[in-house]
Amino acid sequence: MTDLLPKAGLRAVIYARYSTDHQSAASVTDQIRLCERLCAEKGWTIAGVYSDDAQSGFNHLRSDYQRMLSFVEAGSCDVIVAESYERLIRDGEHSARLYKRMTYLGVPIVTSKGSRITEIDVGLSSLVSGMTRKLIADKTHRGLEGRVLAGKSAGGISYGYRLDRQLRPDGTFTTGDRVIDPDEAAIIRRIFEEYDQGLSARTIAMGLNRDAIPAPRAGGKGTGTWSFSTISGNWKRGTGLLNNELYIGRLVWNRQRFVKDPDTNKRQARLNPPEDWVIHDVPDLRIIDDSLWDRVKRRQGAIRDEIVTAREASPHTGAPHAERGKRPSYLFSGLLSCGCCGANYIKISATRYGCSAARNRGTCTNRKTIERKDVERRTLQGLKDKLMHPDLVRAFITEYQRALREADTQDAMARKTHMRRLDAVCKEIDNMVDAIAKGMFHDSMKARMDRLEAERQDLETRISALPAPAPIVLHPGVADIYARKVGDLAAALDQDGTRTEAAEVLRGLIQRITLRPDADAPNGHVIEIYGELGAILALCDTNAKARSGATGIGQVAMVAGTGFEPVTFRL
Repeated sequence: MTDLLPKAGLRAVIYARYSTDHQSAASVTDQIRLCERLCAEKGWTIAGVYSDDAQSGFNHLRSDYQRMLSFVEAGSCDVIVAESYERLIRDGEHSARLYKRMTYLGVPIVTSKGSRITEIDVGLSSLVSGMTRKLIADKTHRGLEGRVLAGKSAGGISYGYRLDRQLRPDGTFTTGDRVIDPDEAAIIRRIFEEYDQGLSARTIAMGLNRDAIPAPRAGGKGTGTWSFSTISGNWKRGTGLLNNELYIGRLVWNRQRFVKDPDTNKRQARLNPPEDWVIHDVPDLRIIDDSLWDRVKRRQGAIRDEIVTAREASPHTGAPHAERGKRPSYLFSGLLSCGCCGANYIKISATRYGCSAARNRGTCTNRKTIERKDVERRTLQGLKDKLMHPDLVRAFITEYQRALREADTQDAMARKTHMRRLDAVCKEIDNMVDAIAKGMFHDSMKARMDRLEAERQDLETRISALPAPAPIVLHPGVADIYARKVGDLAAALDQDGTRTEAAEVLRGLIQRITLRPDADAPNGHVIEIYGELGAILALCDTNAKARSGATGIGQVAMVAGTGFEPVTFRL
């Protein structure tokens, strides 16, 4: 790639970024100003300006960064300008990928100081970024551990406490000190005592919501109401009010760590081994006495034992628990929502669905329930009925004709290619026969003749196997084929060999299913389906090409097209 820096008239794209909310947004303005100055000096036209605020350079899924890449891929610019290469990307893997891709496209990356990025710059940037990130992480971890051992907060304040900021002699305030909040501490004691008395976490949450008790803020996130998960949490991870050992004056830190999925950039929690935990006694923060804590722990343990026993005795599947937990238990698990409040419809018994907000929080008045099998039956039957709409039938017929036409075009091209090669082979064979007849025989000619004869026979076989060209005639049973494909959906969901794949595809086509209570509707509910249903017919056929059969008509895979835009079905 030639040096593009001295040339004028290039189209430049500018990218700027700053990392955290603690940095000034003016940083982006300053970066853009420096890049614009370089473009003016070089005589480059600015084709686009992109920036991401408070975004880490290790995250390659930044919105404007991705838009900039699409802009470059479209051939809309000749050079990328940024204050430094680290502003574009800091992760080693994606850093190398960006440079390789831009090199392939012939788009150089230039800093605001006029330096062109090379392989050496990319390597050094990745090395320094990785080392700096690790160094900062180690220092942060060490500092937080020191705060914990001093009895201070390592980040976040648990429900039941508030910050205690004291003025120092130098005019600054202390950080990380906590004291018990009397009002919230009373709620903590209420929760523990009610659980000890035999109430479930759901019943306790509903009582708190009924009494209009403010729920934990959780950093401003959440629904603002109490849920059973807020109370019971996860005992292994120490989440949930009933598992917070700080309430008995024991501060436990480093129980878990977080790692990012390199593809989605989402954080995943991983448990640390117990020997890595940091435990420090803080008796002044005790809210619950040991005897009440122990009784609650015994009851939690007994409930867990009952759940494990029930799972082991379950005849539904022999799959490991972890494997079952990653897949939806039923066809529409996680897709059902309440038409009154928007909360999820969940299993409230072995066979029935109900509103989670009404059951777990008491914040919804919808107490209606519906059989799981009724939801699945009505939804599948409704899909079949709606998909037989005349507009969708016409779309199928159009797609069927297109597929047949495409198949005939491909066959015609193959026939033409084979015929052209067959003519060349036959001509070469004739020339060799003439040469032999004139006495110009050579030993190598026999082997060559054998290969040509074999190729001629193969080509003739291929040509004879191709169907003869035929006009596109719509089979009179094409509408019946469409109806059969729609009907095959239910069969695919009932058969062991195709159920999993069919269910996953079907779930991918449905955005959500809303259940709205209605006394006049079947099963007391109106069902509304939202989603992209155009590809639903591909469940029964994965070959996009029409294939000839004994009856003269084949299977055609449907694709989203006319009449298959996102729709809403009311059942």
